[in-house]
Amino acid sequence: MLRQGLLKLLAIKDSDIRILTLEQSRDAVDQGVHAGGAFSATIPLVTLFYGGFLRLDIEDPTRSGQDIFTLSKGHAVAALASIYADLGYFDKSILKNSRSHESILNGHPGPILPGVQIATGPMGQGIGVAQGFAIAGRTSPRFDSYCMVGDGELQEGTVWEAVMYAGQNHLDNLCVLVDRNHGQLDIHTKTVYPMPEFSEVFRSFGWETCDVDATQFDGVLAALERFKFGARNGKPMAIICRATKGYGAFSDFFNKHKVTTSPALAAQEIELHQERRRARVAEAVDFVDTLSANPEASEIQQLLLDSAREMHLEIDVAGGEWKAVRSVVGPVLTRRAPKRDKRIRYDTERLPKIDPKKSYSAAQIVSAAMNVFARDSRVVSIDSDLGTTSGLEAGVAGVDQRRALNVGVAEANMMLIGEALAVLGNNVWVSTFCPFFNWQVLRRIAVGQQERLEAIETPSGWLSDGHGLDLTFLATAANFETRTNGATHMGNDDITTFDAVGQLKIIDVSCPQQLLSIMKWIMQGNRGLVYLRVMRTESGVLYGSDFEFSFGEGYRLRAKDEEQAVIISSGRGVHEALAAAAVCSNRGIETGVVDMPSVDNRLLMELCASGKLLIFAEQNNGYLWQSFLKVLYHNRKSANADVLKRVLTINTLTADSKPQFIHSATYEELIAAFGLTPEAIAGAIERGVTALQ
Repeated sequence: MLRQGLLKLLAIKDSDIRILTLEQSRDAVDQGVHAGGAFSATIPLVTLFYGGFLRLDIEDPTRSGQDIFTLSKGHAVAALASIYADLGYFDKSILKNSRSHESILNGHPGPILPGVQIATGPMGQGIGVAQGFAIAGRTSPRFDSYCMVGDGELQEGTVWEAVMYAGQNHLDNLCVLVDRNHGQLDIHTKTVYPMPEFSEVFRSFGWETCDVDATQFDGVLAALERFKFGARNGKPMAIICRATKGYGAFSDFFNKHKVTTSPALAAQEIELHQERRRARVAEAVDFVDTLSANPEASEIQQLLLDSAREMHLEIDVAGGEWKAVRSVVGPVLTRRAPKRDKRIRYDTERLPKIDPKKSYSAAQIVSAAMNVFARDSRVVSIDSDLGTTSGLEAGVAGVDQRRALNVGVAEANMMLIGEALAVLGNNVWVSTFCPFFNWQVLRRIAVGQQERLEAIETPSGWLSDGHGLDLTFLATAANFETRTNGATHMGNDDITTFDAVGQLKIIDVSCPQQLLSIMKWIMQGNRGLVYLRVMRTESGVLYGSDFEFSFGEGYRLRAKDEEQAVIISSGRGVHEALAAAAVCSNRGIETGVVDMPSVDNRLLMELCASGKLLIFAEQNNGYLWQSFLKVLYHNRKSANADVLKRVLTINTLTADSKPQFIHSATYEELIAAFGLTPEAIAGAIERGVTALQ
């Protein structure tokens, strides 16, 4: 009897959420809503959020230990936003004027919206992040991770990287609801690509599955009960929720992927849902009346009243009879999250001591340093089958192997797990070869980071200092370091490609001591998304033990008042630049050298105004050179119009400045082929100085 009553309350709540969703469409800046997917997702979402399954701290959605929900199918944001407003994450007024420039409620969810942890869209990435939350949830304090995906996004390969990993690693605190609505954007009545039976596929990867009818509540409720309250058996759970696009709408107009509703149609649809709600309330009242003959009637009624309050339903009771069931939206409970202290604590005396007379590989420095940094439990690493190249796994695992993960050849999944662990406040490092990072994943992570920063900076935002992501992408084998592996592995184009990603700090390392200082800088916390390019093979030491890295600062490694030229480089190119400067000096041309691991706008303009010959010598597609052009344009009013006559570039672009990929070769062959040997650089300088005289 209690269960029957609970189902009737859920049905009433279903009407409330659909009405709020329709009102969003009516009030949106474009009168639009992704109706098909939002409506098919409503019954599973209402069951999950109002069925007593989630342990949530709505006042502080960032508090550790609570369950986490991830909406991977971001097009269902309207349904989720309705629920979040109802529960009190934000005021109902946020639901109006959505999709506008002024609104924090966009066409997809992101962390600018209170209670939302990551930015998502229909790209199959949310499930990987939810898997990362589940990994964290297996430690203390323990919690469960829930995720909703669409059947369309299951055509993304990224999904199956996460599915394989979660099954193999027994993440039985992960529950995924698949909105099997059999439709997509182009064809809302069927999926573009025929999909196999999901239950069989998930089970083949070590998952527990339930296949339920999601056009009613009973099956979804039972499946969630099985996950939440059943015995955990080392298998994650996939609940296949069978419905159709737009299920629950009256007009078939709402079955499509995205619709723009006229005021008349919106009013008609809302009125019909209000009528349905009144009918559902009448059914619930009649059901309570039938309880009078039951000896446990008063106890059941009280339990239903308690459940109704938790569902934000207010019930008028007179003489033991239910008279009215009203919806209560809010009040707003979410407060600004407490500040996070992101600084990693460590013993500086334990850090590796670098001998200036020796050479070191980046992996050696990373391993030795991480063995110290990882004593702070917030330091985590994830490799993708290249742990021996990065040094991360050996360093972190030397302290706690549970925090040194390796996902195999699944770079996208590596990045998604990293994002999840960074969301929870950890200092996370992920690593693979430079060209192997997934641009699509990187961009979406950066979108979420930007929204986090907006939520921090806005006076009314829900996040505070320390709630940005500390996520370092340790990119190994930068520039010419891959050498004979071939074009697909060469890191000459990644730096210019990823420069287009907002919120990403790019650093190109030239020296073991510099690398150690950069790692210390990152461990101070709140450094955001860092793309850290390191050399694969050993290199000499260029800096002293007192060197302190600062982002956005270049360093003069060789400077004289009488110098006629300055070489600007980064990475191993700095070593060749120093050798080239020595050759020039022997020829009577004093030449300075600037190491620019990150773009220094001030120094570039200072060099611009110096009147000296500038040589950008780079083992990539001219990242610093292109950055210089941007700085020059930005400061065009104060720049010397003839400055480009005093600039030489030596990089891997073609003769007509087009990007290209690099053929397999030894390092010595590569620098010779592209004119980046010390002799070749010195020759270019000599010709350049002569031309200017």
